[in-house]
Amino acid sequence: MSSTAASDGAGPGRPRTPVLGAELIAREALALIDEEGADAFSLPRLAARLGVKTASLYNHLDGRAAVIEGVRRLVVEEMDVAAFGALPWPDALRSWARSYRDAFARHPHAIELLATTTISSPATLTMYEAVVSALARGGWPRERLVSVLTCVESFLLGSALDLVAPPIMIDTAGQAERVPVLADALEGSKAARADRAFDCGLDALVRGLEDQLTALERYLTPPQ
Repeated sequence: MSSTAASDGAGPGRPRTPVLGAELIAREALALIDEEGADAFSLPRLAARLGVKTASLYNHLDGRAAVIEGVRRLVVEEMDVAAFGALPWPDALRSWARSYRDAFARHPHAIELLATTTISSPATLTMYEAVVSALARGGWPRERLVSVLTCVESFLLGSALDLVAPPIMIDTAGQAERVPVLADALEGSKAARADRAFDCGLDALVRGLEDQLTALERYLTPPQ
């Protein structure tokens, strides 16, 4: 049932359904994507879910792109950028990375949609500003800021998908004798493997970035 269903507690003079607006539209769009996947998302489907005509959506949001940006905002609001104002950039990056992966792991169907559409939501731009500002304060040159951000974000999106992938992604059933080391390595909890892979990848990524920055600083510092 849509969240626009009648409320038993509505009093006299109060609407029995939530008032249609940008926030409700975005939340119902995210719920639709979570439940049925990105391919199911369309304005007519969303309007039907809300119990309104498609044209009614345009009274509150300027078309499909604006709805998608509303969805993006909701996902981004589940991420925590507070560490960028309090910690050195490597530690802040690790903290943000975990909240980023966890947010998209809760909404994996949104990844395909959000990763292939232009970003313009103020919430997302503010988050990116926090990231690149911390990198800049840490000594990263301007021309490298977006490269570092994109590199980390690509890893995080892949990690979120790995966390919600089917329990068996590599099936060695009946072939363990041909690939004994692989079969043995796959034993155990898939969730635990996903967490270990994330920890391993994040550590390697951040350490590698620290090494790159050190090398850049040496290159850019004139000899005394």
